[in-house]
Amino acid sequence: MSKKTIDLWVGVFVALGLGALFFLALKVGNLLNFKEQKNGYEVMARFDNIGNLKPRAPIKSAGVVVGRVESIKLDPQTYEAVVRLHLEKNFQFSRDTIAAIFTSGLLGEQFVGLEAGGDSQMLKDEEWIKKTQSAIQIEKLISQFMFSKAQETPATTAAPSGAGVKP
Repeated sequence: MSKKTIDLWVGVFVALGLGALFFLALKVGNLLNFKEQKNGYEVMARFDNIGNLKPRAPIKSAGVVVGRVESIKLDPQTYEAVVRLHLEKNFQFSRDTIAAIFTSGLLGEQFVGLEAGGDSQMLKDEEWIKKTQSAIQIEKLISQFMFSKAQETPATTAAPSGAGVKP
């Protein structure tokens, strides 16, 4: 083979490698999805604190991805986060479903978990999930733990040393 042919093939493989890396980066970042998102319905939920939840984060029920977070906004009247959830049409949830924000692993991504209730009425498009549980903040838990431990330990003051005092 000539040097030009080898250079051409090396260039093709480098381009394919860069394309594959770009594809993987989009897939890992939840920015690439081949499924049609228009098939389904959207519901809203209010949370006091969403932690580090991002748009396009997964929505899971029993560990199965049933949708994605569509958008997140702050309600200017209540100062609560309003999260719009896009659920696939083949997953129906009852009106008393509970939405909670969880973390995958200790430092992983956050997702919305849905726990179906027992109501016979199902959520419809543009309805609100009434029962929510906000994200747990690890930093806040650690600081509360440290503060409670600091209060348990009595503060001891140093007694003056008896230097120069004879019994």
